[in-house]
Amino acid sequence: MEKHLPFMIQKTTLLLLLLATLTASAQSKELPWHNKKCAVVITYDDAIAQHLDNAIPVLDSLQLKATFYITANNTRSRIADWKKVAQSGHELGNHTLFHPCLGGEGREWVRPEYDLRTYSVQSVMDEISLANAFLEALDGKKERTFAFTCGDMTAGGVNFTDNLRKDFIAARAVRNEMHTIDKVDLFNIDCYVVNGENAAQMEQWVQQAIATHSLLVILFHGVEGGNGLNVKGKEHSAFLHYLKANEKDVWIAPMIDLAKFVRTYQAQQKQ
Repeated sequence: MEKHLPFMIQKTTLLLLLLATLTASAQSKELPWHNKKCAVVITYDDAIAQHLDNAIPVLDSLQLKATFYITANNTRSRIADWKKVAQSGHELGNHTLFHPCLGGEGREWVRPEYDLRTYSVQSVMDEISLANAFLEALDGKKERTFAFTCGDMTAGGVNFTDNLRKDFIAARAVRNEMHTIDKVDLFNIDCYVVNGENAAQMEQWVQQAIATHSLLVILFHGVEGGNGLNVKGKEHSAFLHYLKANEKDVWIAPMIDLAKFVRTYQAQQKQ
């Protein structure tokens, strides 16, 4: 028996190594987000001054990178500051020139000249293309992601989503949903809109994403003011600190990095 012991030990060691390899492989397939349990993209819409004053300092202090969907018309008084945002590693996404939305009942705040019901697909695409040129002048980049204004995808009653594909990596919508990497639609990416939630409530979204190995996109508008869809500054800060503390489980990235990663993963799965 003793003379066979070294062989038995060697065999057991090989079996343990094989088991470890198989386990690591299985975990890798289950955790596709850079081998983390979920992915989170932090986004801010409309180029509001409070983003510069109240959001950027917290993000930069934690070394977190976010995506700012820029409505170009709103940047006129602080263009140099938005250029610095790009230089510090945040993504500037396209959110049109003038933020047109579908008007009508319940949307009386939409100005007639910016009502997507009266736009053509060509006119909305012209506006989006000019916004891209403006953003390239700020950050020098040609690759970009887009966010539908008010989540609206039609102009003059015609869906223009397919027209975005040649100029954008991805486009974000506004439904409160999250999906696993294989189910993410890159030109209809869902997000959770923050409207008065506190840090604990937002943390529950992250916990759900971790439990389901999903993508969670967070959408902020006002940060301690600037928009009716608002989050208090202290809740915004507490939530970002929570994300930073959970980076071991959460991959936090700008939308363009996330979209490229998903695109590559989904293409590989089709091979």
